[in-house]
Amino acid sequence: MQNLTLTWQASAGASAALYGAAFAVRRVRAVGAAGRRELASAVLREAGTLLALFTLWQLVGHLSLMSTDHALDRAEWIHRTELKFGLPDEVSWQRAVVPHPWLVEAANYYYATMHFGVMLVVLLWLFLRHRARYAWVRTTVVLTTAACLLIQFIPVAPPRMLPGNGFVDLAVQYGQSVYAGGPVAGVVPDQLSAMPSVHVAWCVIVAVAVIGVARSPWRWLVVLHPLVTVVVVVVTANHFWADGLVAIGILLVVYLVQQAASGWRHHALPLHTGSSPSEARQERSSAGR
Repeated sequence: MQNLTLTWQASAGASAALYGAAFAVRRVRAVGAAGRRELASAVLREAGTLLALFTLWQLVGHLSLMSTDHALDRAEWIHRTELKFGLPDEVSWQRAVVPHPWLVEAANYYYATMHFGVMLVVLLWLFLRHRARYAWVRTTVVLTTAACLLIQFIPVAPPRMLPGNGFVDLAVQYGQSVYAGGPVAGVVPDQLSAMPSVHVAWCVIVAVAVIGVARSPWRWLVVLHPLVTVVVVVVTANHFWADGLVAIGILLVVYLVQQAASGWRHHALPLHTGSSPSEARQERSSAGR
């Protein structure tokens, strides 16, 4: 199961091309097509932003693998520290799943596909149906992921690389590993960036976005996504509890920073003389986005 399909160079080039296309579309002059130009330009720009984020992720994985000293030692330390603080041993959670092959395979597939799949669906839904809320969520994704990736420049091995501690690489055993076989077609697997867990950060962002934007009582079912994700990353031995806790801490800081910045822009926005109350409200609303 190959998860990464673009090198960082290819994704960077595609991102730049999308930004260029977005600029070109915006500059095209076509009578009666302003709305369609704006929409097409926005779609291209947002796609370019996501690819740029993917580029950064790939690049960090590449660079972290160039300096792997003490990655296993750091993972050992995390495991020991968790047990010292009384957190449940991830090994026992994994052993509870091992006797059920269908559960193991489902967990491996969930780990490999759902973090990207669910995030893309939610971003597309927000962009098409709730544009006013989209920018906030997109910015949250970008800032949180960037912060996680900066920390990941320090290589930390995932639990599955610690067989001496009792962990098993279930994805390899079932032929479902997204990292199997090492670099493929120039793609460097991001195997030593376990701390913090971007999987956990993204699933919480998705849940908060859906609960905050949707109005249906069914929206609360999205809470299952972070719950399942946390269990999956643990039982597949791809992350420690600590990886997820640090990711959630980073996300909370990003939310606070965004809220503070939004409030500052709201109060600092000057009102134009002669603006109607509705225009002033619209200006403040736009600034808060």
